[in-house]
Amino acid sequence: MSKDYYNILGVAKDASQAEIKTAFRKKAHEFHPDKGGDESKFKEINEAYQVLGNDQKRKQYDQFGSSFQNGQAGGSQGFGGFSGFNQGFGGINMDDLGDIFGGGFGDIFGGSRRQKQSRGNDLEMGIVIDFEEAAFGTEKELSFTKNVKCSSCDGSGGAPGANLETCKTCGGSGRVSKIQRTILGNIQTQGTCPECEGRGQIYSSKCSKCLGSGISRENVRLKVKIPGGINNGESIRLAGQGEAGEKGASSGDLYLRIKVKEHKDFKREGSDIYSQQSISISQAILGDKIEVNTIHGEVKLKIPEGTQSGTIFKLKGKGTVQLRGIGHGDHFVKIKVLIPKGLNRTKKKLLEELDI
Repeated sequence: MSKDYYNILGVAKDASQAEIKTAFRKKAHEFHPDKGGDESKFKEINEAYQVLGNDQKRKQYDQFGSSFQNGQAGGSQGFGGFSGFNQGFGGINMDDLGDIFGGGFGDIFGGSRRQKQSRGNDLEMGIVIDFEEAAFGTEKELSFTKNVKCSSCDGSGGAPGANLETCKTCGGSGRVSKIQRTILGNIQTQGTCPECEGRGQIYSSKCSKCLGSGISRENVRLKVKIPGGINNGESIRLAGQGEAGEKGASSGDLYLRIKVKEHKDFKREGSDIYSQQSISISQAILGDKIEVNTIHGEVKLKIPEGTQSGTIFKLKGKGTVQLRGIGHGDHFVKIKVLIPKGLNRTKKKLLEELDI
């Protein structure tokens, strides 16, 4: 009985090759036995894809149905069977399967790819700065321990004067073959050479300081500029200041997490600063000029006659530096009128006469 390969893959009869490939990968992931799927279903999906994924076989299938393979490649050992896996997984392009086995079929079935050197680790650390330092910017010197490029071999991993030689384990290919047992039978696989780590060459002798890794653990000092206007909780990324990668690989990044100390008089929102100023009842009634403390120093503020408690005045440009802009924010002063307590009889009488 002819099998409905389109139905098996869940695609329409006019589906494109891209749609067929996507459907196959999705179902192969779903039904792969190593992922808890149904082995017979997985084989059926593979059989369907071997036909529909090949334009010539697809045309024959559309004309004659699945029985057209009976005259090809010896029945069960043809495209519908699994004995051909050692010769290329039954005709399937390994890239079509993606990462069903976790590492991708490029590593399992070979190829000339060399191992990419691992980038160094990123680092993160916290730094505490004062309110004013966050407002205007500052420079700090950090001291910490990290992996750095080995100074003896300049990160190569080879001893001074050592020669680069072809790796004897892999013959310079960077890859070695082995037999891997799977549910589909024994498969010849290829992986990264453990001796040269995929480079194909090794030094005749290793660096005695880093033992061939190209990195060493050292204490470093680093001067860092903190930009003005930075807020509490923000981070600064210092590219390439993280840990060095092994054997010449690029370094990671350093992330500084900023903690800004609280100020006893000021609060901050963005680039604006808020504070509170107390005045006497007579200053509120008659008006006055008062000194207001800002991060820029003392500033005179005119209090108009009849100022009410809770009135807010703006001191333009007296806030922090704009982190991602030009100029400064503003300083907002909230007025608190002090109501006197414990007035003597004379003062009470005067207030009664004023009727305020």
